[in-house]
Amino acid sequence: MAKETSKMLNPEFKMELEAAEPVEPQARWGNFFANHWKGCVVFLMPLLCLPIILMNNIPEYRCMYILLIMAVFWVTEALPLYVTSMIPIVAFPTLGIMGSEETCMTYFKDTLVMFMGGIMVALAVEYSGLHKRLALRVIQMVGCSPRRLHFGLIMVTMFISMWISNAACTAMMSPIVQAVLEELQAQGVCKIYHEPEYQMVGGKNKKKNEDELPYPTKVTQCYYLGIAYASSLGGCGTIIGTATNLTFKGIYDTAFPNATEKLDFPTFMFYSVPSMLVYTVLTYVFLQWHFMGLWRPNSKEAQEVQVGKDNAHVAKKVIDQRYKELGPMNMHEIQVMILFILMVFMYFTRKPGIFTGWADLLPSKVIKNSMPTIFVVIMCFMLPANYAFLRYCTRRGAVPTTPTPSLITWKFIQSRVPWGLIFLLGGGFALAAGSKQSGMATLIGSSMSGLKVLPNAALLLVVILVAVFMTAFSSNVAVANILIPVLNEMSLALKIHPLYLVFPAGLACSMAFHLPVSTPPNALVAGYAHIRSKDMAIAGIGPTIITIVVLFIFCQTWAMVIYPNLDTFPEWAQIAAEEAANKTRMLAEITANKTHLLELAANATRLLANNTELLTDLSTSSSNLVGDLIANSSEPLAQLAVNGTRLLTEIALNKTL
Repeated sequence: MAKETSKMLNPEFKMELEAAEPVEPQARWGNFFANHWKGCVVFLMPLLCLPIILMNNIPEYRCMYILLIMAVFWVTEALPLYVTSMIPIVAFPTLGIMGSEETCMTYFKDTLVMFMGGIMVALAVEYSGLHKRLALRVIQMVGCSPRRLHFGLIMVTMFISMWISNAACTAMMSPIVQAVLEELQAQGVCKIYHEPEYQMVGGKNKKKNEDELPYPTKVTQCYYLGIAYASSLGGCGTIIGTATNLTFKGIYDTAFPNATEKLDFPTFMFYSVPSMLVYTVLTYVFLQWHFMGLWRPNSKEAQEVQVGKDNAHVAKKVIDQRYKELGPMNMHEIQVMILFILMVFMYFTRKPGIFTGWADLLPSKVIKNSMPTIFVVIMCFMLPANYAFLRYCTRRGAVPTTPTPSLITWKFIQSRVPWGLIFLLGGGFALAAGSKQSGMATLIGSSMSGLKVLPNAALLLVVILVAVFMTAFSSNVAVANILIPVLNEMSLALKIHPLYLVFPAGLACSMAFHLPVSTPPNALVAGYAHIRSKDMAIAGIGPTIITIVVLFIFCQTWAMVIYPNLDTFPEWAQIAAEEAANKTRMLAEITANKTHLLELAANATRLLANNTELLTDLSTSSSNLVGDLIANSSEPLAQLAVNGTRLLTEIALNKTL
């Protein structure tokens, strides 16, 4: 009772005893870093990088200080990606790199508006259900045998991913794949997951690793990884296909506003779509070889595929049923399809170059792709999803009793748009603008001038490899934000056309196939189908090699057709290089002048100290001289005064007598 009373009076009694129990130091520190490593990175990284600005307190190194901190935060995700992207808003004005107004303006540029508008249009397509109708219809046309079905799923996913986000495309296709596999399994054609293994424990059968989720069969992995990889590859086809494309386009446009070779919508597609088709088809072939026994007819996988081929009608039954459930095409889908086609048409005909575009006919200022994108978004809210309200005029049929909805609702957009991307993309644009304005990008580019010894082709291959390696472990957009500004300035330092390095590097930032964390499509299928990381890492080897080789070859051949001057150093780049050199020279002169002024100030201080000492000595000498003079003169003057007094006394006495 007394023991219980003591616990009631002091409820922390037990906790204190537990806290006082001895704990292994290694386990304690290991547990600390395991739980708090992000906090350690956040607080230690600024301190570790502090010598950069303490030793060189000039704008270039202050911007480099911010770049290193943001790069580490982006790669490690010690802070959320979107929060890290806000750092320039605070750091640039504080460190004297850019003003607040100028910095914040980079967070909402034309490229960013185009991207956000593209997401909204893609959501309108999703809201209407048009994407499902398109996917199922194409699969019906291609066929439903295992190999044909796989090819159809990949090509449909690739095409849809060109226009909507990769994550949304993967999320849309995954339930379709799951429905097909479940029906095939119900018919005994294939298995989705491996059977659990059992072992004898105490005379009873017990599952091995009961805590582990069942892992998918090779056929299942082939389907799911196919749509994940196709989403990433399809996003490379258009500017709005993925945020990475808009990132390096925005950084390139910011760095070279006077460039004659632009990254407009049609040129981008002409450059990237052919290579996209090639490495998508080759990725399909690799997955077929790796998972479905292509060219290995006696393998177990090939025999399973043959069984599936004989039962293709089962998959076709599922696809036909799903398509039938959609019903006939309604007015909502038709209008969304027309608006989508109109938006793409306006992209291509804005300023095509080969004929007068509609933007050239308007008496206005420069019109970019954000205008047609937002125009279509506004039309999606203005047009009704159906025209049942016309029955009020025709008086045919029952009139609607509720308001007619628009093609999309703001509530749906508000809940589905990744608003954080505004800061993620804007942070990259701000970093690019700050690195250019401070001179940091020129400094880094000049430091890489030693790479001139490498042939251009070898340098391009190195750039692609670096981009692919970095994007395997970090966000694609974050890697582009770090890499592209450096490549811009490196191109000027090496006198290479900037697009020769920037375009391939930007595309390579989207080619992440090895890990679930590499990109959202990988993470989605890994969670949806319980694909293990080691299985994805092995399967990603083929697509990685394929994309590197194909991209390198196309950039040496097809790119020269799209950009004929790609093997030269254009005049606008020469002007940009001269401006950068002049800025570097001016900054060097300013630094030298500052050093000279500091030396003059030091000399003046030293001279002032010497003059003060001289004046002190002179004052002391003068005081001593006056003192000696007075001391030496006082005795003769006293004697003179005595003699004078005696003389005057004698004169006065004589007069009296």
